[in-house]
Amino acid sequence: MSGTAEEPWGRVADDGTVYLRTDEGERAIGSWQVGDPEGALAFFRRKYDALALEVDLLASRVESGILAPDDAHNALRRERRNLAGAQAIGDLGALSARLDQLEEVIAGRRAERRTERKRQLEEARSAKSAIADEAAALASGSDWRHGVGRFRELLEQWKALPRLDKQTDDELWRRFSSARTSYTRRRKQHFSELNVRREDARQVKEALAAEAEALADSTDWGRGTTQFRTLMQRWKAAGPAARDVEDQLWKRFRAAQDRFFNARNAAFAEQDAEYRANLEQKEALLVEAEALLPVRDHRAAREAYRSLLARWDQIGRVPRDSVRTVEGRLRKVEEAIRSAESNEWRRTNPETRARANDTLSQLRNSIADLERELEAQQAKGDVTGERRAQEALDARRAWLAEVEKTLDEFSG
Repeated sequence: MSGTAEEPWGRVADDGTVYLRTDEGERAIGSWQVGDPEGALAFFRRKYDALALEVDLLASRVESGILAPDDAHNALRRERRNLAGAQAIGDLGALSARLDQLEEVIAGRRAERRTERKRQLEEARSAKSAIADEAAALASGSDWRHGVGRFRELLEQWKALPRLDKQTDDELWRRFSSARTSYTRRRKQHFSELNVRREDARQVKEALAAEAEALADSTDWGRGTTQFRTLMQRWKAAGPAARDVEDQLWKRFRAAQDRFFNARNAAFAEQDAEYRANLEQKEALLVEAEALLPVRDHRAAREAYRSLLARWDQIGRVPRDSVRTVEGRLRKVEEAIRSAESNEWRRTNPETRARANDTLSQLRNSIADLERELEAQQAKGDVTGERRAQEALDARRAWLAEVEKTLDEFSG
């Protein structure tokens, strides 16, 4: 090898030694004995790009809040170690400054978490106090229908809240538990008196069954459906009659309801039959649309599709059970045309493909390094280190899948 090469951040000497320039001066980072000196600079610049990518990934995870502060701090220390002896040519000082900024962000996040924890505990205290107050109000009331459900909701809310200091938590729990016990006792007494009301329920449901029978032969499908829904709501609100009477009245009510809805469904079926002619026309248009595939001239295909779509809209409705099928077939043609238009645009943009290829290479190298790190952590039995390595590896693999997908689309 002979010759030299240099750039603002490094150079290759006559003897093949590769130097990195920093604010503190030059330091040797490698030797390049075979090939073009410019190739040496390019090689070490790529190593710098890989370091910059790692810093960018860390910054993205820190700034987005994906990493917990402790995990973020450990990852930042690891990146600092990587920079300390990096054999790469580039502005390592800028990467170090970036890490300094991230360290400030992490410190801020830790402070935010402490503040948030304090706020959450105060909110939990207020929430539990409100639960106890509401429980006391329920216990002194007589909402027997909804009160049990509300007490259940309050209990679930209580369980979902964090614990407070023992004295405060125990005091608030005693208030809530005592109110619930009092409510339960009064409710039991209420329902012991409920039998006298069952006769009223029988009379109401007798009238509801008669209304349902009078409505069963209606052909006003919209109004009838609404009325049957209202009758059902009134039925539920009436409360239970004696079991044997309840079963008999329910059979009458349900039979009238079934007669109405069976007739409505039959009418809808006849309406669907009227739509079958429309279906035949749309299926003929689908054959014409699908003949545009595969799309070779996206502009001509788009123009033909617009004309076809105008005729499609003029035809009108098809049977309900065919809507999804015909619309799905039409949508596939639209998607194929749109895809052809997108592919044409991408094929005219080689810069994007080049960047994706470069990112793909860097990601694969990064994944290989992380896989080795994961194996090392597993061998040591370091559960924390293994988890962190696995998280980093999963993130790289997800990114790799996105890049590979992009490259596949370029090749389409």
